[in-house]
Amino acid sequence: MRHVPVDPSKLALQRLYHWEQTAPDRVVLTQPMGGGVTTDHTWAQVMDQSRRIAAHLQAQGIRPGDKVALISKNTAWWLMADFAIWLAGGVSVPLYPTLAAETIRQILTHSEARLLFIGKLDGWSGMKAGVPAGLHCIAMPLAPPKAELPPGTEQWDNIIARTQPLAGHPVRDGDELSTIMYTSGTTGMPKGVMHSFGTFAWSVDVGLKRLPDISQNSRMLSYLPLSHVAERTLVEHGLLATGMHIFFAESLDTFAQDLQRARPTAFFSVPRLWVKFQQGVSAKMPPAKLNRLLKIPILNNIVRKKILSALGLDQCTFAAGGAAPMPPELLNWYARLGLPIVEVYGMTENCGVSHATLPGVQRPGTVGQPYEGVETRLDPASGEIQVKCHGLMLGYYKEPELTRDAFTADGWLRTGDKGSLDVEGNLKITGRVKDLFKTSKGKYVAPAPIEDRLVMHTSVEACCVTGANLGQPLAVLMLNADAVTAAGSAAGRAELEASLAEHLKKVNDALDPHEQLECLVLVTDPWSVDNGFITPTFKVKRNRVEEVYAASYERWVGARKPVLWL
Repeated sequence: MRHVPVDPSKLALQRLYHWEQTAPDRVVLTQPMGGGVTTDHTWAQVMDQSRRIAAHLQAQGIRPGDKVALISKNTAWWLMADFAIWLAGGVSVPLYPTLAAETIRQILTHSEARLLFIGKLDGWSGMKAGVPAGLHCIAMPLAPPKAELPPGTEQWDNIIARTQPLAGHPVRDGDELSTIMYTSGTTGMPKGVMHSFGTFAWSVDVGLKRLPDISQNSRMLSYLPLSHVAERTLVEHGLLATGMHIFFAESLDTFAQDLQRARPTAFFSVPRLWVKFQQGVSAKMPPAKLNRLLKIPILNNIVRKKILSALGLDQCTFAAGGAAPMPPELLNWYARLGLPIVEVYGMTENCGVSHATLPGVQRPGTVGQPYEGVETRLDPASGEIQVKCHGLMLGYYKEPELTRDAFTADGWLRTGDKGSLDVEGNLKITGRVKDLFKTSKGKYVAPAPIEDRLVMHTSVEACCVTGANLGQPLAVLMLNADAVTAAGSAAGRAELEASLAEHLKKVNDALDPHEQLECLVLVTDPWSVDNGFITPTFKVKRNRVEEVYAASYERWVGARKPVLWL
């Protein structure tokens, strides 16, 4: 294992003991139970349950280094289960709560998981076939009904009631393996990214130096999958570092109420949700009217506060976006409301900690400067972004060749992203190295920046720019539910076509001639994790799009229409 220089007091278990001893009665987790009811958990309660589950794991034969898997939506017990695995000496293997059965089986088998925690899930009926027969399972509160769980599954509450808590203060060395996080698999079989206790502690430490507003008095809403590196770093390890209060979201349907309950002081989201917030405001207050009101000195502060309060973000002092570029016009819109958004950049392989814009110093189109201790460079041949720091993964589990390929000969992580630097040294992501494709005219097209413009239309849920070996690229657009409904009538269909044709013209006007799109092809059937078009982190799988639609490209181009329906 690689040594990470980090103060032992900042490692995960030491932080748990710190809060257990110094703030036992402080409420730290708030969990919705349905019907508007919530339960609060103090540090003492969190540690009591975690210690009891840890003792049970050891009684079941879990030994140091054993892999213990966890599949659930975000809940208070997700965190307690993870803490218990670490207390027991195990290595946690979190799975996305939206995976297909085949992928679940792949990960559980590949990771050699000895036990599986099953928690709150929406699509368990389609997942349970992926659990290998005979695997020991524990059902956390809010898990599917007992009758739907594997035979012999134990219930969390029963274990808590009969098990004495693990005594003492066992510690794990910073260089010990802490977790295996499987990537979302945009390019095939998910890879198991190995991180130590030290890589996470180092990454959170340098990340918080950029975010002085996050402290014990902060509040966050946890809703992006805790199995994803962003939520794992910012919420779980941020919680351990600062002791802040974590609220959990109940469901998509209650998300607005969940935000109002938490009134987060720090809020992280993917760009698509920031766009939807904006669209929700625009639906109630036309942009032209909002612009007029914001220009009136007496009214602008009142209007800003009213909008942010309606969103549940009036207490937010740190807002961030990541996983995809934020359109400059979207950043400017939020800045005018008094909520400047920090853009962050990272990946599972570096704990999600690489670059970020500075709070209050927006640089639209870039992801800012590297964090302290992060070195970055651009490969002179390909333009690939390469990074080096103490937060880099230990490697891919049981994949030595893939691990070697992920690093340069001198130890830099290959991100797979292409980039450039502006005069201030801010990093701009220009696409994926492998996503570039060449048209029949011999020109290369980077699809990501074009897709970022296309999804700004209110009817577009997701899209993919494609067209290798065509004269010009084209885009396949998945419409959102509202647009599909509107297109149910002839008038609605015609209006949507006209709007998207105008959108296409605006997008093309901003592109170089070889990048301009030949047409937009509209898809009304949703892309999902189940049908293989979307990863659990909501990224479109390009290879799946091309596999299904490529045979139609020439015909679509030959139609000579700006907007077509699939």
